This record gives sequence, C-alpha cells and structure tokens, in this order.
Amino acid sequence: MKNMKENCKGILLCLILSVPSMLLGKVFPIIGGPVIAIIAGMILAQFMPVTESLKPGVTFTSKKILQYAVILLGFGLNLSVILETGRQSLPIIIATISVSLVIAYLLYKAMKIPAKISTLVGVGSSICGGSAIAATAPVIDADDEEVAQAISVIFFFNVLAAVVFPHFGALVGFSQISGDAFGIFAGTAVNDTSSVTAAASTWDSLYGLGSATLDKAVTVKLTRTLAIIPITLVLAFFRTKREKQSTQSNKVSLKKIFPFFILYFVAASVITTVAVAAGVPASVFSPFKELSKFFIIMAMAAIGLNTDIVKLVKTGGKPILMGLCCWVGITGVSLIMQHLLGLW
Repeated sequence: MKNMKENCKGILLCLILSVPSMLLGKVFPIIGGPVIAIIAGMILAQFMPVTESLKPGVTFTSKKILQYAVILLGFGLNLSVILETGRQSLPIIIATISVSLVIAYLLYKAMKIPAKISTLVGVGSSICGGSAIAATAPVIDADDEEVAQAISVIFFFNVLAAVVFPHFGALVGFSQISGDAFGIFAGTAVNDTSSVTAAASTWDSLYGLGSATLDKAVTVKLTRTLAIIPITLVLAFFRTKREKQSTQSNKVSLKKIFPFFILYFVAASVITTVAVAAGVPASVFSPFKELSKFFIIMAMAAIGLNTDIVKLVKTGGKPILMGLCCWVGITGVSLIMQHLLGLW
C-alpha cells in the first residue's frame, strides 16, 4: 500500500500526458501515440524536471507498466491464424531479422556504439519497432535514455517507410491487382505496426483493393511479433552469462533475469487462440489490445520524462546511421527473398 501511494503522483502525471497523446496519435497515425507521448515527456521535463515525489511513479510506469503492455499485446495474437497465413512469409521474416541483427552487431563493433542501444535498435528494426523495444529493454536492463534513443531512431525510419514505400513498391513493379506482394513487403520491411498499417492502407487506396493489402501486411507483421519470444530468452541467457563473468561468481542465475512477463505474453496468445477456436468472437479481446496500446503510450510518456533531450540529440548520430543500415538491409533482403520464393 505504501508503494502504491508513493507511485500515485508519478503515474497520474504519465496518465495526464498519455490521454492527449493517444488522441493526437489517432489524428496523426503516421506518427502514433507512443512517439507523441515520448516527445511530450521530454519537452515537459525541460521545464519541470521530475521531482523526488514523482520519480517512483514515473519509474514504475516506464518499467512495470511497459511489461504489462507487452503481456496484453499477446491477446492480439491468434496463433492458428498466424501459423496458417504467415507460413509463406516465414523464410522472409527469418532472413530479414537475421540480417538486421547481424548489421547491428557489426556496426556496434566497428563504430563502438553502446551495446544496449545497439541491441534495442537492432531488435526494434528487425521485429516490430516499439513493441520489441518494450519487451527487450527490461531483459537487458536498458535505461530510459537508451530506450528513448532507440524509439527515436525507429520512429524516423517508420515515417520514412510509410511515406516512401507505396511509391517504391510501384517503382519496383509489385502487382497492383493483388495486394499480396506489397502486403508481404510492408509486413517484413516496415518495423512498427502503425507504419505497416499506413503503408498497406495507402497501397489499398491507390489501387482500389479494399483491405486486401492491409490484411496481408498485418498478418505478416503479427508473425514477426512472435520473434520477441526467442530473442528475449536468448538475450536473458547472454546477460546471465556476462554477469557471471563480470562478478566471477556462479550466484547470478537465469531465473533472476528471466523475462517472466514473456511467459505471460505467450499465455495470453494461447488463451486467445483456444478461445477463438472454441467459438469466442475475436472482438472480445479487443479491449485488451487497446489497453496494451495505451499502456505503451503511458510508458513512453514516463521514458520521455526521464530523458535529457539535449543529450539525446548530441549522441544520436551513430544510432541513426545504424538504423539506416538496418532499414536498407531489411528492405533489400525482403525484396530478394520474395523474388527467390516467386512471390513477386
């Protein structure tokens, strides 16, 4: 009860920032509520730094509520649908994720970019943007400034992809009769759900395809989301191993660092899959998905409040270059794989 009282003021501040951010995100979907919230938090922090009375609640929101958001995200995943319709895109997803992570690792070594930022940018680029960063940050113990930096990089290339890719798709000759080819491309080459939706919807509008491209792109994107599970588990294992070596002790255990919230994420996905198979309408789980989105916005507001925007701008060059290289690599591999598999 004492902890709850300590947290109330900070949580309330994040909540106050989150509501208008969510509404503005619906007006400007290409930017999205989470990015608006993180920017609002950073700006407010310049004029009203987080006080000691606010700090516990802001920290709770940026850490714990972020994990709750990932858990609730699981209610948006019907595993049977994903496995059925995402099968053809699986080789492309594996290839793009692998390439992005390899590029991030090589640039981390070559350019001496901090390890945690490199991991967050690599994972965010290759899997599903903000959601992947939200899931990975607690596992590698990234601080709020590192999360803010990674989110900023991902946001920049999200917007670029949403604007450029529909025209790029026409240029390279994707079918304008069927939305499948561009849907798979958008689902594998664009990293955040909001930008995937924006790019796919634009393609549908340009060529009068209803929602065919959007449906395909979102299914592929949800299939990518499942990669959160193995990635976070592998990162937890390596963090345990690294901490054992640094402390020269065997007392550091995987159990201590293990991301248990990922198990709850899986459980939520299984519940959704079983319930829908038993005849429960998928719409029943919509409130959980909406709450997940709102929790992410709240967490981003908290992260913004804990971030020094001046320092973020000064140190942003190398992570942006890494994000660009990951983005170009993913785009190229997606096109090559589609061509090799005869999907384009």
